[in-house]
Amino acid sequence: MAKNKTVYVCQNCGAESSKWIGHCPACKEWNTYREELITLSPGPGVTRDAPRRKPELLSGIEVNESDRITSGIGETDRILGGGLVRGSLILMGGEPGIGKSTLALQIALSTEGRRVLYVSGEESEGQVKLRAKRLEGKNDACFIYNETELESMIAQAVAIRPELLIIDSIQTLNSSVLESSAGSVSQVRECAAMLLRYAKESGVPVILIGHITKDGSLAGPKVLEHIVDVVLQFEGDGNYLFRILRPVKNRFGSTAEIGIFEMGSGGLREVTDPSELFIRRDRDPASGVSIAATVDGLRPFMIETQALVSSAVYGTPQRSTTGFDTRRLNMLLAVLEKRAGFRLAVKDVFLNIAGGLKVSDPAIDLAVVSSVLSSSLDAPVGQHTAFAGEVGLSGEIRPVARIEQRIMEASRMGFEQIVISGYHKSIREQPGVQISKVYKVEGLVRLLFS
Repeated sequence: MAKNKTVYVCQNCGAESSKWIGHCPACKEWNTYREELITLSPGPGVTRDAPRRKPELLSGIEVNESDRITSGIGETDRILGGGLVRGSLILMGGEPGIGKSTLALQIALSTEGRRVLYVSGEESEGQVKLRAKRLEGKNDACFIYNETELESMIAQAVAIRPELLIIDSIQTLNSSVLESSAGSVSQVRECAAMLLRYAKESGVPVILIGHITKDGSLAGPKVLEHIVDVVLQFEGDGNYLFRILRPVKNRFGSTAEIGIFEMGSGGLREVTDPSELFIRRDRDPASGVSIAATVDGLRPFMIETQALVSSAVYGTPQRSTTGFDTRRLNMLLAVLEKRAGFRLAVKDVFLNIAGGLKVSDPAIDLAVVSSVLSSSLDAPVGQHTAFAGEVGLSGEIRPVARIEQRIMEASRMGFEQIVISGYHKSIREQPGVQISKVYKVEGLVRLLFS
């Protein structure tokens, strides 16, 4: 007969204690311990009766590198390394309303001809049908199942034998093995472990949708991210249409790729040319605007940086940024004042990365500096000029990685000039684009505004 005991579990890291304590000694968080009822001997489960497998010699294991299941969405397949690996466990997280369920349902509808089981613990079958009617794609072999009990779900998966299993979401599942409520640390950990075993034994790829906490991390114990094979982070701003799917962990591919989507009335649309999304070529020349050649992961694209420099109205200068690190802007302004002689300490400076994109690439320093100088002098930068370079504290323009990819993207987008660091050596010329090299911030001022 199963025995139960009561323990206190930290909802942040999963540490257990026999009594309640206010401060978790493992993760140092306060007031995260909750009382949970734990069953010591597990009850019968579907996967518990599976036959044990024997060890195999590494040399005798045969694999096919091309044996992947396509998701039907090119951007998703690319960041996964070519498709869904059989038997893999994929966790996709993101903020509420960002489009996680929409993307998962689009994957289910896009894999035409493949048997898919879509388990929804948050919506009924009718609600999923209403959402599917406005999405592109059609799959007559897509099964919808509204269930939150893990054992029943796995029993249906064994009966249907799908080629892809999608669960929305892992926090709604509960196992009869444990008495704790759904979404607790012990339930999330146990359900993920049982789904991992099902995926490995059946060879069916499983996609889990996960909630995130208020600080942006995936909800549940940290061990959840260690259990799964792939962790995908869905990013975006609700005020803008674009979404970015970024792999945080990928055992079967690179984590340097990103997938870009645009949210529309018909669901998520792939953006194959992000440069067209983030820059405008039909605008009139205006001061404070410059174009940066940035790289996110392995994908180069052009973004528009906008700066506004004005006199401080309230005496204390303001520094405000959108999509850029405020501390780095303060550093660049200090470099301009010290090395180039621009008195910006008494000016309000506002910086915006157009489109709501958040950029951490240091190569856009040159474009930020150009925008600030352009707004301060009220002199527009050439519309056909792009920038790629990092600015150091001594005022030097430092070289950046993947410079040839940036130049190629600028050439493809029709830019006639790109300004880079003079310390780059052996740069391959690209047709139609002039490469201008600068060594110092003072040289940039002379090049643009002399």
